[in-house]
Amino acid sequence: MIIGLTIILLLVLLLPFTKLVERNLEVFLFIMGVLSVIVSRVMDWDLMKEALLHPINITIAVLVAGLLFRWFKTPIEKGIASVSNAIDFRLFIALLVIVLGLLSSLITAIVAAVILVSVISVLKLDRQSEIKLVILACYAIGMGAVLTPIGEPLSTIVVGSLNESFLYLLRLVGIYVIPGVIVFGILAAWMIKPKDNSDKNANHDNSDIQTETNEDSLAGKESYAEIIVRSLKIYIFVMALTFLGAGFQPFIEKFLLDMSPLALYWINMISAVLDNATLAAAEISPAMSEPTIKAILLGLLISGGMLIPGNIPNIIAAGKLKITSLQYARFAFPVGLIAMAAYFVVILITG
Repeated sequence: MIIGLTIILLLVLLLPFTKLVERNLEVFLFIMGVLSVIVSRVMDWDLMKEALLHPINITIAVLVAGLLFRWFKTPIEKGIASVSNAIDFRLFIALLVIVLGLLSSLITAIVAAVILVSVISVLKLDRQSEIKLVILACYAIGMGAVLTPIGEPLSTIVVGSLNESFLYLLRLVGIYVIPGVIVFGILAAWMIKPKDNSDKNANHDNSDIQTETNEDSLAGKESYAEIIVRSLKIYIFVMALTFLGAGFQPFIEKFLLDMSPLALYWINMISAVLDNATLAAAEISPAMSEPTIKAILLGLLISGGMLIPGNIPNIIAAGKLKITSLQYARFAFPVGLIAMAAYFVVILITG
């Protein structure tokens, strides 16, 4: 069983970088998820029911958000253009990442990701800046969403399993998460440049770029079919993660549960490809001390941004903007490693 699960884990880690799997990522993860529960012999009606029901709320949120942004695309784009013209471009980018990161705990990480995609479509950045902005913003969104139980599934599961209050996670990790979100915003402001910023007319580029809410912009409006297909892909994706999480439960129990919190912090980098909510459910117990819970959560939150399958905002933004797994990983993985190292030092210092 363990050998089979190890092989599946390696396939999940490596094959998304191939073109064939890249184009069919959700289906691939679904197949791997089904294989994992078969190998683990955990497939039953309760798991099937959970896999069918678990993605519904997220899918509905993605569908509704997609429809709203289709219907209100023009005023939203004009509003974004007005704000970005009124302030310095770098300040706008920093505020975009920070505000979306913090608001994601209230509007959900999914809606924050959809807003991010809409804003980027207006900014019309060069490709490398676009990819970097997506990644830094997804890190901020993925981290910020944990501050309340409604932000993402991980926070819902943790608060529920510990039987804690609505603001528990804000009190526990807010002092670590909020500065992290701000840092990602500052990094975005430093790294992202307006298109053609090197041109001698660079002073006018920001205004020109931001005011492109004309016919070309309207032509980019999503069709209803595209919105529905994306919502179905999210449904399949979350179902796949549910199967993967359940299928790897024996693997987690055998190798992870008896490890020290600091070791789990690094081992939890597997949440880059597995559902971090499921890992949190398997690892976190009311018997644990708060420093232990804190270390586990921070490891899960940061590593969730390293690869596209690691978090739902990643797959929404990357899918809509056609960012490949390799393009994403080239920038996101080193950023994640640096963030993991930085937070590890903070955890050691603060206990």
